[in-house]
Amino acid sequence: MINLWSQRKEADEARKQRPKISPAQLRAQKDLAELDLPPTMQTRFPDPSNIMNFEVLIRPDEGMYRGGEFLFTIAINNNYPHDPPKVKGVAKVYHPNLDLDGNVCLNILREDWNPILNLNSVLVGLLFLFLDPNPDDPLNKEAAEELRRNKATFAADVQRAMQGGVVRGMQYDRVL
Repeated sequence: MINLWSQRKEADEARKQRPKISPAQLRAQKDLAELDLPPTMQTRFPDPSNIMNFEVLIRPDEGMYRGGEFLFTIAINNNYPHDPPKVKGVAKVYHPNLDLDGNVCLNILREDWNPILNLNSVLVGLLFLFLDPNPDDPLNKEAAEELRRNKATFAADVQRAMQGGVVRGMQYDRVL
């Protein structure tokens, strides 16, 4: 005779030993599976078992930042999608919407975040910052002012900074 009680108990034990997947992890899995990134963007998972922390490499193919390689870390907390992911730049970049610590000024990462948005929205938003920097919502006020005042000078400063040069007394990381 089959002992249904022991089979059920074994199944319950196996279920208890499996790691629990949080709603945030489920949503992150879904978002990552549905990513539709252009060829200028690439995701990396330093720890393949941890989808809640990953990197994105952006290589703009047009605009003032064309040819650069910009690495960002993405950290998703357990309240995702109710809270936006935390995004941080790795390199020191001369950009109106990035500060020298790698913080990113992107409206959908702050006041315009909505749980209906997804990781694709965030990553494409990051790319857009390099294609069309926004001087009206800056973290680097000097860069924003230069972009508003003289776009040609700003573009020259961007090129110098991307080559690892000094702009207004600050040394930037080489990203070319």
